[in-house]
Amino acid sequence: MDDLIQIGQQAQQAERQLSQLKTNQKNDVLRQMADQLRRHQDEIIAVNQTDLKQAVDIPANFADRLKLDADRIEQMAQGLEQVASLPDPIGDVDKMWRTEDDLLIGKQRVPLGVIGIIYEARPNVTVDAFALTFKSGNTVVLRGGKEAISTNRYLVECLQAVLVNNHLDEHAIQILHDTSHETAQKLMELTEYLDVLIPRGSARLIQTVVQHAKVPVIETGAGNCHIYVDEFAQLKMATDIVVNAKTQRPSVCNAAEKLVIHSAVAKQYLPTIAKALAAFNVELRGDKRARQILPGIVAATEEDWGREYNDYIMAIKVVDSTDEAIEHINKYNTKHSEAIVTDNYENSQKFLQQIDAACVYVNASTRFTDGFKFGFGAEIGISTQKLHARGPMGLNELTSTKYVIYGNGQTRA
Repeated sequence: MDDLIQIGQQAQQAERQLSQLKTNQKNDVLRQMADQLRRHQDEIIAVNQTDLKQAVDIPANFADRLKLDADRIEQMAQGLEQVASLPDPIGDVDKMWRTEDDLLIGKQRVPLGVIGIIYEARPNVTVDAFALTFKSGNTVVLRGGKEAISTNRYLVECLQAVLVNNHLDEHAIQILHDTSHETAQKLMELTEYLDVLIPRGSARLIQTVVQHAKVPVIETGAGNCHIYVDEFAQLKMATDIVVNAKTQRPSVCNAAEKLVIHSAVAKQYLPTIAKALAAFNVELRGDKRARQILPGIVAATEEDWGREYNDYIMAIKVVDSTDEAIEHINKYNTKHSEAIVTDNYENSQKFLQQIDAACVYVNASTRFTDGFKFGFGAEIGISTQKLHARGPMGLNELTSTKYVIYGNGQTRA
């Protein structure tokens, strides 16, 4: 079992060193790490193949998250470089003002400190997490899933080698070698050393962390995402968006799981979208009205409406108004990403204002909910809570603030 006390102490020590780094030093290290991944691409893929061969009993969609190839390694390298190109939030003063006591007060951005991340079989999280925590002055302790342990350990070794070459503390990033539930539980209780804990993965994993952690948690959410096709939608656009949101990569949290459609266009449109999705072998499930139009599809159950499939499955709900669509979505969604397809301005604004989710789209695929696509370089996760951070979490979301106060001898009467 990993010595978590030692790991926590090492992380705190490294964080003190990081706080002294200048922006150009951090950026140079991140760019060196991008080059390191490219140089070791073949070794990374070979190690990843070992994990894939051992993970024989996992579902295909889970294996897709685990797999690394040349394109995905290049994306990770580009993510490091993009984070290097972004403004450094640390030290920024959001605002300053002078009080009636002639005190000059500033609100300054500072790191959160030591961040713990518990995640499943997505090795790209290892690199993304380091890029963002390092640039924002934080250190990170990672606990990945057992399915990706060899890949994750090798990636961490690659990153640590660059730190050492730059005379920096390699403990700015650490990964637990023990992937047992017991060690994960102890990490959740490491209040003396961890400042915040971020879970990434299935709804089950996230809820386990939320319910059992003693360390403060930023909740990232499962994605039961909806596309609402309004009566004023351009149907060709709707088809393109629905097919992309469902099939481009169905195993991820920003893939669409539900199609909500206005009854005024349902009879005309559902056969078209069903045919388009059938080309990707998507299984459709529907309510009574959807099945009257598409008699061959499976009947959707109450469980379907709240379920994140992460698979080639989509459930269909027919509604009579935008208000009904909003009510249905808000009842069953996970507050992640929701979209409306419409040319009606009033309906689009109502949807934007009334849908309770981190990201709400008009005429675009939910697949864009991604730190890289938002211009953050990478993301630490998609926060679906409302405190501190919401949506894709980039550099600013990994900072807190402190007040700096300048006086000239004032005492309070």
